[in-house]
Amino acid sequence: MRIIKRLDLFLLKTFLPLFIMTFGICLFIFLMQFLWKYIDEMVGKGIAIRVLAELFSYAAMFFVPQALPLAILFASLMTFGNIGEQLELLAMKSSGISLVRIMRPLTIFLIIIAIAAFFFQNNVTPVSQVKFYTILLSVKQKSPELEIPESTFYTEIRGKNIYVRHKDDSKKLLRDVMIYDYSEGFNNARVILADSGRLKTSTDKKYLILSLYSGESFENLKGNKNNAREANDAVPYRRESFETMDMLIEFDANFNMRDESVFQDRYIGKNIASLRHSIDSMTVRLDSIKTSESKALLTQSYKRTLAGNAPPPQPATDSTASASAKTIIDFDSLYSAQSPDTKASLLSYSKRTIENLQMNYYTKAQLLKYEDKELRWHYTEMHRKYTLSFACLVFFFIGAPLGAIIRKGGLGAPAVISVFLFVVYYIIDNIGYKMARDAIWEPWEGMWLSSGVLLPLGIFLTYKAVNDSVILNAETYLDTFKRLIGKREIRKIEKKSLIMESPDYKDVLMHLEALKADCREYFANNRRWLNYFRFWKHGGLDSEAEHISLSLEEIVSVLCNSDSNLVLNKLMDFPIINGYRLMDLPISRKAGMVLAVIFPIGGLIYLTAIYRRKLLRQDIRTTANICDEMINLFPK
Repeated sequence: MRIIKRLDLFLLKTFLPLFIMTFGICLFIFLMQFLWKYIDEMVGKGIAIRVLAELFSYAAMFFVPQALPLAILFASLMTFGNIGEQLELLAMKSSGISLVRIMRPLTIFLIIIAIAAFFFQNNVTPVSQVKFYTILLSVKQKSPELEIPESTFYTEIRGKNIYVRHKDDSKKLLRDVMIYDYSEGFNNARVILADSGRLKTSTDKKYLILSLYSGESFENLKGNKNNAREANDAVPYRRESFETMDMLIEFDANFNMRDESVFQDRYIGKNIASLRHSIDSMTVRLDSIKTSESKALLTQSYKRTLAGNAPPPQPATDSTASASAKTIIDFDSLYSAQSPDTKASLLSYSKRTIENLQMNYYTKAQLLKYEDKELRWHYTEMHRKYTLSFACLVFFFIGAPLGAIIRKGGLGAPAVISVFLFVVYYIIDNIGYKMARDAIWEPWEGMWLSSGVLLPLGIFLTYKAVNDSVILNAETYLDTFKRLIGKREIRKIEKKSLIMESPDYKDVLMHLEALKADCREYFANNRRWLNYFRFWKHGGLDSEAEHISLSLEEIVSVLCNSDSNLVLNKLMDFPIINGYRLMDLPISRKAGMVLAVIFPIGGLIYLTAIYRRKLLRQDIRTTANICDEMINLFPK
């Protein structure tokens, strides 16, 4: 019991530093991504360090849901990779402790982390998201710091372009100033040229005061042009010379924090209780609006109007039938009886009515579409608060068994695998979110898509790790591929330093003759192309080739005790006949006949078997030739 407790403490002490380190690294990476994305919105605006620090602190809280699963995956991979590489995991298993028992303390710890992540998402994230988006919007809308460059048009002042050829910083003068003022529209543009000027900010930092010296002003007066004049008349303009001129320009350089209520009422600023309340209210409101609009549409329809004016149903008699026939209105006859002017006015009135109805219902449809989208956003945000906690557990059950399988520690292989798996998770999660957002899928289907895809992977890896599988061993897949394409192995035989029993060459000679006869008989009785249904009936097993393979291995096992280098070298020329099972799937006769009729799967397996049979025939032909050579080596 004491050993178990020490083991639990050892795993926790190994995992915790790695988890803290990887979480810090992942959070730092996401913050750098945020900085690179919004760097243009922050630089050059004179924003206080306090505001930037507050923005980055809320951004850090905003990126916790993305950094936490990646950190758990990374840390679990490194933890089990390190103890596997240092043979500590092997020592634990050799002591009779299963991998599930080894993972138990970390599983309990991460369940606590998942619960804490849920409460963080429900209570902290809504507040941090509201403050984060509020500060970010305020930063975006703040005017930039006024720093007019030399020999470049400055366009940050709304409605004006300012060009300064040279700046005299010692006297705070702007030399050779050119201003294009299009605040009243491009048709009434104003151009100002000045020898020099000074620019300063008002005390409240809401206006710029531009003092210009020794210049001229050119103004287009097209807006004051007499409407009665022809279009080809000359456009008047005004030219003005001045010694000094002061311009007052609106330019708010203060940092104004926006109101948080804009985001508090949105789905990002609500916890689960508020989201459920909003969803219920929005659902009731949408249902009532749809019901009332559908009734109004039916009431205003042509069919409903006629049905409302129709008399109640009566028993079918000749008199009632003739009366009801008289009540039927022939609109075509009424329309044909009207004058042409009346027809035109009726058509025009009908067209206007239809267009008004169409525009009215189009506007209502857009409002309903926005309400429905807002409802889906509330659903997706509610499910997101659960998916984070579940993703933490899923990533642990992917990272821990994967680290136990690959047994590679450090930052190399775990970092590559973690990033790859997280990119896959991120892509799938975004696909599901967009499907839910665009009403292609239900919100719960889209938000749980990534967890549903990765959960089977975690279960599979955990199962393989518990059973000490070598699924990530490259040689295993290479051998499987070689068997699939029928590539033969090379026989390796070494001379024994001590021979207990020398081979009986006369007996071996008889076996070689028999093997040679079997090979000749195989070629006489078996063609390259198999009967399709016979192949499936026997499950792809070639019994004659199996008998030849077993006979060859018996001869090789006997001749391995030879002290003749010539005999040993010739033995290595014998191929390893292992392709007598033309299909690697051990299936029964009934299953084989079922696969035979499934197209194209059965056809593809059959063509692969034909290729492997070709290689098998080459091996048997080589065996017969080597038998001839071996027979000539032995004395008669």
